[in-house]
Amino acid sequence: MTAPASRVTGNAPIIEVDRLSRRFKQFEAVSEVSFDVRPGELFGFLGPNGAGKTTTINMLTTLLTPSSGTARVNGYDVVRERSEVRRSIGLVFQQPTLDEYLSAEQNLRFHGYAYGVDAALRERRMTELLEMVELDDRRSGSVRTFSGGMKRRLEIARGLLHHPSVLFLDEPTLGLDPQTRHRIWDYLHALREQEGLTIFLTTHYMDEAEHCDRIAVIDHGRIAGLDTPDGLKHRLGGDLVILQADDNAATAREVRETYGLPATVQDGRVSFHVPYGEEFLPGFVRRIEAPLTSIGVRRPTLEDVFLDLTGHEIRDSELDEHDLLLQQGGRR
Repeated sequence: MTAPASRVTGNAPIIEVDRLSRRFKQFEAVSEVSFDVRPGELFGFLGPNGAGKTTTINMLTTLLTPSSGTARVNGYDVVRERSEVRRSIGLVFQQPTLDEYLSAEQNLRFHGYAYGVDAALRERRMTELLEMVELDDRRSGSVRTFSGGMKRRLEIARGLLHHPSVLFLDEPTLGLDPQTRHRIWDYLHALREQEGLTIFLTTHYMDEAEHCDRIAVIDHGRIAGLDTPDGLKHRLGGDLVILQADDNAATAREVRETYGLPATVQDGRVSFHVPYGEEFLPGFVRRIEAPLTSIGVRRPTLEDVFLDLTGHEIRDSELDEHDLLLQQGGRR
């Protein structure tokens, strides 16, 4: 069972999603999401736990059947052509799925058997990938002796063994320390360049989303915004000015009336967006009548984008999606 030929031609998307939904009894985890992913793109789903990220990725990888809507991966329908979809993709789950009683190469070899990869190609591919993720010197070592970062690198290598067209990564650095997270991203960028594959990942880390070519911001099962990281930030209207005054409410009102800017008061501070903030500040400080106690300007961040799109900061929901799927028997 080798990877099937791609049905994607020309500039067609390698992933096409149209009004995809998934319901669990009375709870709608994903509600009519639509998007596409281009060949070779690094595409990210950004949102908190419970937002619908894992449910979406499980539908795209045939682990969950959609309640409604359609999706195609590598040109194959995720419901009618599951075998072709599964052979087209690599998948790294949130939770570890390695056999810790086997060695690194035994884990890879078993995956090769399952996918019907020719023996000679399998062994050559194993060596290439273990070298790429810097685990070749530990290929005979038991996985139970590996660190969390080493296990994640091995899972990524395993997901690429059969030459997939798309690599799905569900929270690829969850639980890893910052240094290890940085190294994982170095490997992912190298793999993308060398393998020429499409990467679809989910994350709730803002710094990880910055690596993506495009981001879909998802919350409560719906896509709130989709663009490049810079494109999403640009929609906010420029740099963020934050100030404190003797009377914040009066200052915000003066900013709105004098400059026509939608200033808001929150957490004891006045904030508003303006193009070219550093150029704006000197004249603003001279003209503003209300006494100021502090003022600063910074470039907008993805945290600002998420707050603007959803009305709240990114947060962990009370019910984790992974737990929900297990409760409903959704993962097979």
